[in-house]
Amino acid sequence: MTLVKYEIFSKVAELNSFTKTAIALNVTQSAVSHAITSLEKEFSFPLFIRHHSSIKLTDNAEKLLVPIRQMLQQQNLLQEEVHAINGLTKGNVRIGVFSSITTTWMPAILKKMEEHYPNITIELREGNYDEVVSWLIRGELDCGFVTNCEQLDGFHLTKLKKDRLLCVVSSQSSLGNEEVLTNEQIEEAPFIMPAFQCYKDIQAIFKENKITPTIRYENMSENSVVSMVEQNLGISIMPEMIVPKNNSAITVIPLECDPYRSISLATRKTGSPASKKLVEVIESFVLSRGIE
Repeated sequence: MTLVKYEIFSKVAELNSFTKTAIALNVTQSAVSHAITSLEKEFSFPLFIRHHSSIKLTDNAEKLLVPIRQMLQQQNLLQEEVHAINGLTKGNVRIGVFSSITTTWMPAILKKMEEHYPNITIELREGNYDEVVSWLIRGELDCGFVTNCEQLDGFHLTKLKKDRLLCVVSSQSSLGNEEVLTNEQIEEAPFIMPAFQCYKDIQAIFKENKITPTIRYENMSENSVVSMVEQNLGISIMPEMIVPKNNSAITVIPLECDPYRSISLATRKTGSPASKKLVEVIESFVLSRGIE
């Protein structure tokens, strides 16, 4: 049984497609099928339930997924240690991000990585908070940004930033002159509920402060929320790092309860040399920006 078969199995489990796996690994689709069939014969049980348009891991295959990915990670770690001994910095790092990190931090971080470590390949995988944690646990990532997370088995957490959650109102709104918005004012105003990352943050604020909002629109993208607030269709709440800067059509006001989300970087305790270089660049970037 070779590690190539393990790699193919892991990628098929990630992408749920033989065709996409063949493209991602630059092999033929028949090679992917042959590798999976070969593993199924060696294990004596099926790995995937095949449908006409999709595939799904069997329960037995699900049990094998994490240890197989751990073995692949150890292989990568060995290769990178050899490169490090020979004075080379090479490797591949898979990092989980959510949208506000992608748009505000990662461009500068990736530029630094290309300047200092051009032989390290960075794979970004964007999702919501829960998805990033799930991918870390399932062994699909080497590291990832997480929020409000105190512990994650097998990972070291480095706290990077306390990101305030602020209310965004139209400059036309009667609330625009307020220095702080009370819980009662939040309840009384029409509320625009974002989707994705902000949704979970806002729900936590409402629950902790017993706020019952008057939701007028919901499941809006971040850009849609801002556009609707500009037109005075309601108010919303957003993390400070993604609130548009220099937008005269909106006013940003702190909340009475002064909430924030805590952003940390989760890295494997047995991280590879390449992943450690990425962590160093991320921490240096945060420090240079005075982010806290």
